[in-house]
Amino acid sequence: MEIKNVVIAGAGVLGSQIAFQAARFGYQVKIWNRHVDRAEKRLANIKGQFMKDMDKTAEDYENAMDNIVEVSNDLPSMVSDADLVIEAVSESVEIKKAFFEELNEALPDHTIVASNSSTFMPSQLVKFTNYPERFLHMHYANHIWLHNVTEIVGTPETSKDVIDAVVKFTRSIDMVPIVLKKENPGYVMNALLIPLLNAAQSLWARGVADPHTIDKDWMLSNGSPMGPFMILDVVGLRTAYEIVENQYQKTKDPLAKKIGDNLKAMIDEGHTGVESGQGFYHYPNPEYKDPEFWK
Repeated sequence: MEIKNVVIAGAGVLGSQIAFQAARFGYQVKIWNRHVDRAEKRLANIKGQFMKDMDKTAEDYENAMDNIVEVSNDLPSMVSDADLVIEAVSESVEIKKAFFEELNEALPDHTIVASNSSTFMPSQLVKFTNYPERFLHMHYANHIWLHNVTEIVGTPETSKDVIDAVVKFTRSIDMVPIVLKKENPGYVMNALLIPLLNAAQSLWARGVADPHTIDKDWMLSNGSPMGPFMILDVVGLRTAYEIVENQYQKTKDPLAKKIGDNLKAMIDEGHTGVESGQGFYHYPNPEYKDPEFWK
């Protein structure tokens, strides 16, 4: 199994970054998104962050963009010659189900399909596909060119050849493959991170302390480079809302409902995190860069 042509389905924060990272290393990349203009805007937004994170030039960015050969909402056309499709649509089981059912009708017999889902496990999504031996999860962190880990896990039906192929692909785009022995909610990274973010949001929702105070306490107390609300701004408040909404639907916990309502109010005002210029902090000059913040 050789991967040459890559399709990224969903050009949100991570989908656009995955596409860009593959393009950086010479893959011919297509992006499927229901709203083409939004996908193109996401790709443009990558430029400044990539150059800052990696100390790269505008020419480096443009060279990578040359390998993104098409952005379209025509799924059958996009996947007709795909060797690998990475799904990065919204974290909603209904949206993912609809996407995979549409993909089933168009997918070539050899194509590997991976989900980048943060909150669902392979066993929850594979039932929407008709190619279980070619299905697995490849999970990425935000700013993937900097935080270059890919968590990889399939189901008992996933072919070993498929795992081997995506490990090879992962290394070829300068990512470190972390192959899990079995599926786990949140993989490894989010299994450790989400309890921290939940605890911080619980403190906020219960009125114990405001987000800036919580971040400051956490960072000063243990030397962490980022506080939980800084992390939420980077992840994006839409993704944070989807995660807590999924938790609420499972548990009907009123505290999860309160956290979700708080996030939804910010999102409705257009405050979705770093991408929009405002979340819990204001960007590009967030409050924590002011020495007075730390007093």
